Amino acid sequence: MTSRGRETIERVFRNEYGRVVASLIRQVGDFELAEDAVQDAVTSALTAWPETGVPRNPGAWLTTTARRKAIDRIRRQANYEKKLAQLEYQTRQEELADKGEDVDSQVRDDQLRLIFTCCHPALALEAQVALTLKTLGGLSTAEIAKGFLTNEATMAQRIVRAKRKIKNAGIPYRVPADDQLPDRIAAVLAVVYLIFNEGYFASSGDNIVRHELCTDAIRLGQAVSDLMPDEADALGLNALLRFNHARRDARTRDGRVVLLEDQDRSLWHRDEIDSASALLDRAIRLERPGPYQIQAAIAALHAAADNFADTDWQQILLLYDRLVEMSPGPVVALNRAVAVAMAQGPDKGLLELDHIAAELDGYAWFHSTRGELLRRLGRYEEATLSFRRAIDLTENTSAAELLENRITMVG
Repeated sequence: MTSRGRETIERVFRNEYGRVVASLIRQVGDFELAEDAVQDAVTSALTAWPETGVPRNPGAWLTTTARRKAIDRIRRQANYEKKLAQLEYQTRQEELADKGEDVDSQVRDDQLRLIFTCCHPALALEAQVALTLKTLGGLSTAEIAKGFLTNEATMAQRIVRAKRKIKNAGIPYRVPADDQLPDRIAAVLAVVYLIFNEGYFASSGDNIVRHELCTDAIRLGQAVSDLMPDEADALGLNALLRFNHARRDARTRDGRVVLLEDQDRSLWHRDEIDSASALLDRAIRLERPGPYQIQAAIAALHAAADNFADTDWQQILLLYDRLVEMSPGPVVALNRAVAVAMAQGPDKGLLELDHIAAELDGYAWFHSTRGELLRRLGRYEEATLSFRRAIDLTENTSAAELLENRITMVG
């Protein structure tokens, strides 16, 4: 198989993984069995697709093949009859669905059940988020570890322990009753947010944007809001995702990243920005402010500016001050430092970065931010060193190209 052929299959796998796993977990009720069966299906695809070509509906092909692989595995297990009957029943149901049922609705329901199963309060919050990103988002353990600013081995252990706890505790695969929803909402929103972020700015690979993850996150966020229409921060999150996704056509050009200050704002989807503004207004009227609402308000200020120079950075800084109070953390502090630099000058922004340097030394975007502020101050040699450090830490080729271009600017 050519390297291009393998890359095509790997891209299809990443796009379809979360949907296929969610569907199979619903059918077999077992995380490890479902994931193993999907991996078996991918192995079959690597053998079959180079000869036959990628199917018209690769997700359906993978789901059907994974189901067959699961049946093969179940036949070797002691509870053969029970699980096999469950799968055969599910197969009949899906055959009926093929004749007219809303398949997208079924996929959404599977994914929603999976999120709430992973976000059971019996699990630690970080484990809830990490497990869902692994099973639903299709992110690698290394990608998830980067999001949590920890190492891959530690994250792998958390995910394994979470799966074991779900299995041993018999945690059901379903959307909880209404009175149980508030206990799960923080983790569920965090999962949707992180899935979107990985799509919005991929941590690895050749493409900076993974549109399928962005759209999955938006769809799931809407499903959560439908379940809890009076949950203010769910509305805030939906607004935030829509504000950001509305800029998608302007964020890349010829496969390369375009920074916010250089984007052609005529390419922003104004109808989606209007929709996001309406959601934010609904959230604000509920008078229960939360971190996603604050971030959505920041995104709204960016959307309101006709150009980068007209951005109301003073107001954005005030919102970041509030966000730091609500949701303190080094990445929030990094974003606030950018707002300080824009509102008060790059020298003031650098002072803010000094406070979080130790916590974010292994984070590429800390060093790229530092490099940019040093560049604006004319400290070109130091800026180059910071950009080089950022390049060493990123695994996304498009991001590395962007950083190389910044070095060229100071060369």
